Amino acid sequence: MAQVTVLSSAPGPEPVPALGLLSHQVRRVPADASQLVTASNSDLVIIDARRDLAGAKSLCKILSSSGNSVPIILAVTEGGLAALSPDWGISDVLLEQAGPAEVDARIRLAIGRNPSDANQTPIRASGVVIDEASYSAKVRGRPLDLTFKEFELLRFLASHPSRVFTREQLLSEVWGYDYFGGTRTVDVHVRRLRAKLGDLEGLIGTVRNVGYRFNLSEDDAAEEE
Repeated sequence: MAQVTVLSSAPGPEPVPALGLLSHQVRRVPADASQLVTASNSDLVIIDARRDLAGAKSLCKILSSSGNSVPIILAVTEGGLAALSPDWGISDVLLEQAGPAEVDARIRLAIGRNPSDANQTPIRASGVVIDEASYSAKVRGRPLDLTFKEFELLRFLASHPSRVFTREQLLSEVWGYDYFGGTRTVDVHVRRLRAKLGDLEGLIGTVRNVGYRFNLSEDDAAEEE
């Protein structure tokens, strides 16, 4: 789950309505220079350029020239695409009608390309390698095709090997406090994650009547002793 700041002064609905269907924590603030400090404390910034391309370009350049390392995604209309160029200093663009899957993927990729994450050490446990910088995971060298939530669930469990988490704890840590779905969501994602782990599905262990944990292999467990 990412902390997303949306810079927009346009009245009416959100610049990218599909963002509201995702579980990222979103703050919408006015699109002016006084809000750039707030934006720089986020994982990602979305700047609304649908009605004011010139103003959006100015904000992009201010953020880029101030040493900002937070990726910037520009929300534009299809007609605004022709005005964009590399000197805007943005990471990506989104059309306002983009669907939830596309919005989530672009956020994930923009954060994954962020240079400030380049020095993060991959998580390695029991044949699984999780690279938080690129939002990618491999099992025994084989890339895993994971959704954003599947990746976050695997990353969280592998970061706390052998520790048992209840479904409620996983909902809070992976989906966020503002998620209103039930704990069945956790079970569904665990089932999908196990299927993608293949013969290593046992890495995601079930503790009956409690929850789930990441099981270390015997070799990894011996190293920790």
